[in-house]
Amino acid sequence: MFSTNHTIVTEFILLGLTDDPVLEKILFGVFLAIYLITLAGNLCMILLIRTNSHLQTPMYFFLGHLSFVDICYSSNVTPNMLHNFLSKQKTISYAGCFTQCLLFIALVITEFYILSSMALDRYVAICSPLHYNSRMSKNICICLVTVPYMYGFLSGLSQSLLTFHLSFCGSLEINHFYCADPPLIMLACSDTRVKKMAMFVVAGFNLSSSLFIILLSYLFVFAAILRIRSAEGRHKAFSTCASHLTIVTLFYGTLFCMYTRPPSEKSVEESKITAVFYTFLSPMLNPLIYSLRNKDIILAMQQMIRGKSFRKIAV
Repeated sequence: MFSTNHTIVTEFILLGLTDDPVLEKILFGVFLAIYLITLAGNLCMILLIRTNSHLQTPMYFFLGHLSFVDICYSSNVTPNMLHNFLSKQKTISYAGCFTQCLLFIALVITEFYILSSMALDRYVAICSPLHYNSRMSKNICICLVTVPYMYGFLSGLSQSLLTFHLSFCGSLEINHFYCADPPLIMLACSDTRVKKMAMFVVAGFNLSSSLFIILLSYLFVFAAILRIRSAEGRHKAFSTCASHLTIVTLFYGTLFCMYTRPPSEKSVEESKITAVFYTFLSPMLNPLIYSLRNKDIILAMQQMIRGKSFRKIAV
């Protein structure tokens, strides 16, 4: 990769959230705890879904993949960030920055459409319960997660290639805690118009199209729920959607703040705080939101704990 002054870019400097040494050590502890909770919560969710026969349904199939994406999503950023909190040289290699940028975009887009698949699942379950098994068959469910993975990877690869095709010169300090597109664009000394346009088109299309699927699905879902005569039936139907809607609101709300504004010093600085929510808090809260509001998950956890306790007593 050559810049206009013919120097080779081998690494970037991540400025992170702060340059205060004392605050960095405090943040190290905070984000380490968040990361461990994220791993434990999502791995537990995947284990429960894999091992409990009552959770072998399309809804939990999608939830298991959401947990997997959240683990990858958090692991793409957190280990390097934790290392930089304790290191004087807060660098990331050119290849590492490219990989981080690619995976971040790929995983965000994958999560968009897995959340959309979960909304479609709720639509079929509530609006067409008699046809649920045929319309949400195993092959269809596999297709509804395979396509997001493939499309997400291809989108991430194309966007990252456009970013790293730019020439970087002068300061190589990225005003962020990971290799994000907006602050990287600000370091470029070549024409960024094509990249900016591509970023806004891809981000805008994926945000709006996936959110449109979710909102349209829930429009039909709420219309069907309102036609249910019993209050208990309406409450049960609403409760199956509440957790998913909470996650959608948290995830989409923060991403809209970051990717729908043109890159500038002010917007990039503000986006660092916003990014904390969808990079760390969202993956941590997702399994907690589902487990606290879902009777099937709570029951599966109780059965797993009782099973382990019984085996210990038997031994």
